[in-house]
Amino acid sequence: MFVTVALLGTTRGNEMEKAPLEKGNAKPGQLSRGSLVVYSATDAFDDGDVLYYAHSWYAIFTTDGKLFKNVENHISRSDEIPEVVTLPVGSYVIEARSEKDGYVRVRVGIKAGRQTILDLDSRG
Repeated sequence: MFVTVALLGTTRGNEMEKAPLEKGNAKPGQLSRGSLVVYSATDAFDDGDVLYYAHSWYAIFTTDGKLFKNVENHISRSDEIPEVVTLPVGSYVIEARSEKDGYVRVRVGIKAGRQTILDLDSRG
């Protein structure tokens, strides 16, 4: 029985998810990804019967100031769930609108296999 468990453990250890290479020259660490969820300010949308509060758009910049991506942050105007964005591991600057402070810039770090949550209006 011990040999069976050891063999199964070895077999499973070799089952790695293989991500396709991205366009361009791949560098070490580029294929590692994490995700980001930003709770930005919301905008009210009245569909006639119900008010919805969709999260506002935001921009993701590299640390050297280049625009990496604009994120709508909702699927439709009645969608109140912020978008989950998959990003390569690294540091980014997020420019978004908070309810309390208006437009802000916040540095975030993305780690492999982890989801980073940025709530612009939480304190502490």
